[in-house]
Amino acid sequence: MDSPAPATTCSCCGDPLLDERRIDVRFGLPDVAFELPEEARRSAGPGALLALDGAGFFVRCLLPVRLTGETELVLGAWVEVDEATFRHAADVWDDEVAYPELVVRGRLANAVKPWGEAVLGAEFTGRIEVADELPYLVEGHGPEAEGLIGEVWDRDHVLARFPHPLPVAVRMDLGDGWSVERSAGFAARFEDGVDQLAAKGRGVAATLFQDTERGRAAEDFLNALIGEDPEVPDGQEELERLPGGGVRYAYWFTPGDTGRPRHELYAYAVEPDGSAAGLFCSYAEAEQHAWARHVWRSMRRER
Repeated sequence: MDSPAPATTCSCCGDPLLDERRIDVRFGLPDVAFELPEEARRSAGPGALLALDGAGFFVRCLLPVRLTGETELVLGAWVEVDEATFRHAADVWDDEVAYPELVVRGRLANAVKPWGEAVLGAEFTGRIEVADELPYLVEGHGPEAEGLIGEVWDRDHVLARFPHPLPVAVRMDLGDGWSVERSAGFAARFEDGVDQLAAKGRGVAATLFQDTERGRAAEDFLNALIGEDPEVPDGQEELERLPGGGVRYAYWFTPGDTGRPRHELYAYAVEPDGSAAGLFCSYAEAEQHAWARHVWRSMRRER
C-alpha cells in the first residue's frame, strides 16, 4: 500500500509552509484503490477528484487534527462521496464564484494512523475555508469523526506513526518503555528487530536488550553488551550513572581512527532491572557529532 507522504508544502498549491506548527501529510490514493487494477481509476479532470470503477467516487479534502504543543496536522485525505456530489464538484472546481460554495459530505477513505480502522468510513462534511485550497473537513458525524477533529491528540504519539521525513523532531517509541528522539528530516522504518532512522548523510539504529542473568548490576550488564573493550581514543567516551542505579555510556570514532569514511557513535543505556537500549549513529561530518550525542542523550525509559 502506498504510504502517506508528509510535505513541507501546501497540499493544494505546493507553496512552502514556513510555520512548523502546521504539518501536512498527503495520502496518494484512497485505500480501496490498492485493491483494484490501475485501469479502474478515472479522473474527472482535477487531480483531487477520482472515480474508481466498481468502488465509488472520491474527493481529496483537508482533515485538520489538533496536536499538543500548539501543532496542527493537516491530512490530505480522500472522502468517498455520492455520484451527484462528485459530478457537482467537477463542474464547479475551477469556477471562482461557485467553488467557494462547494459542500461535500462523505466517508473517510483512508485508515489514518494511529487511529486506523476506527476512523475508516467515519463521516464528515467539508467546506471551502480558503478559496484556493481543498475542502476542509470541518464537521464530524458520529463519535469517531467528532473526536478526530474535536480532541487534542498527543503530538509525538501521532506524528511518530508517519515513517516519512517530518519537518519537526518527534519522540519515537522503541518498546518496553524506551523512546528516542527522531530528528527533523529523518525517515523511519523497523526491520529485523531494529528501529532505523535515516536522513542525508546521517543514520541511526536502535535496538533493545534484556539481561537474562537475574540480579546483575547495570554496569556489569553494560560491560557484557560492549564485549571486548574497544580501543577508544582518549577523550572519545563518556560514562554517566543514572538515578536509581542505571548507567549510560557512549564512545565514538572518527574516520582517522577506523579508516572508514564516516564518523560513528556507539551508545547504551541500561536500567537496573536489566532492560537496556543500544544506539548506533553514523554521520558524514564532524560537526554532526553534537547531533549524535543529542540523540544518545534523548534515549530514555519511562518506568
